[in-house]
Amino acid sequence: MASFRDMTQSGFAGPVLALSAFALFSVHDVIIKTLGESYSPVQIVFFSVLLGLPLAMFILMRDPTDGNLFPRRPGWTALRTVASVITALCVFYAFSVLPLTQTYAILFATPLLITVLSVPLLGERVGLRRGAAVVVGLVGVLIVLRPGQGDGLSLGHFAAMAGAFASALASIIIRKIGSEERNVVLLVYPMMANLVLMGALLPFVYEPMPLAHLGGLALMAALALVASLCVIAAYKRAPAFQIAPMQYSQIIWAVIFGALFFGERVDLLTIAGAAVIIASGIYIVMREEKGNVSDNRPVLATRTRTDTGTYPRASALSPEQDSAPPPRPEP
Repeated sequence: MASFRDMTQSGFAGPVLALSAFALFSVHDVIIKTLGESYSPVQIVFFSVLLGLPLAMFILMRDPTDGNLFPRRPGWTALRTVASVITALCVFYAFSVLPLTQTYAILFATPLLITVLSVPLLGERVGLRRGAAVVVGLVGVLIVLRPGQGDGLSLGHFAAMAGAFASALASIIIRKIGSEERNVVLLVYPMMANLVLMGALLPFVYEPMPLAHLGGLALMAALALVASLCVIAAYKRAPAFQIAPMQYSQIIWAVIFGALFFGERVDLLTIAGAAVIIASGIYIVMREEKGNVSDNRPVLATRTRTDTGTYPRASALSPEQDSAPPPRPEP
C-alpha cells in the first residue's frame, strides 16, 4: 500500500492534502462541540482568537506590501468584519447544540449562497443550470431541516443558517475587494472585532477553565494553522475544481466522530439532504470550471472553509489567492 508521502508526491497530492486538511478541521470542530457543553460560544470564540493572535502578528510583520492598516474600502471591510463575527458566534453555537451531521449539512449550503450573492455583488451571470442547482441544493437544506416534523426548528438550526449566509457574504466581499485591500487588513479586522466584542461580553458568561480545556483551545489553534497550510499546499498541487469538493468529506467525519464521542445516531434524512446539497455544490463547482460560464468563479475562488475570523485564513498565508482573475473572454 502506498504511503502518505508517496501519495502526496503523486498526482493525488492535491486531493490527499485537502482531505487531510478537512479531517483536521473536523477534529477542530469536535473540540468546539466538546467545549460547547460547558462554555458559552462567546468564551470559546474569545480564547480561540486570543490564541490565534501570535500567528496573525507574525503574518502582519512579514507582510512585504507597503501601506498601513486603514482599509481602502472601509464600508465593505466593515461589512465583511460584521459578517465574520456573526459567522463565528453562530457557527460555534450551532456546533455546540446540534448534531455534527446537521451542522455540516447546513453549512454546506454556503457555496449555494455564494452563487446567489455573486449576482448582485459581483455582477455574476448565473444561468439556468447553476440556478437550478442552487434551487435543488436549497431543497436539500429543507430536507435536513424538515420544518413541521419532529421537534421543529431550534435556535441552533437558525444559527447554522445565519452562519452559512454570513460566511457566504464574507467570502463574496473578499472576491469583490481582495485585489485592492492588503491581506493583513482582511486578516486583522475580523480577529480584532471578535476579540473586542467577545471580550466585552465575556464577563457576563465567563466560566473558569481548567488547564485541560485551555489546552483544547490551544490545540484548536494549532489544528486550524496546520489545516490552512494543507489547503494552501493542496491548491498549489491541483486545480481548484479537484480541491473544492474535498470539503464535503467532513460529513464522513461528522458521522464517525458524532457516533464515537457524542453518541449521535445517523439521521437518514440528514444524510439524504446532505447528499442533495453536496451534489448541487459539486455541480456548481464543475460548471464554474467550464470556460465562458462564470466570469468570477466565486465558489471555486473560495479557498477556505467557513470564515469565522478566529484564525488566519489560508489566503492570508498565501496572498495570491484573494486576487480575482480577469473576466474570461466571450466566445
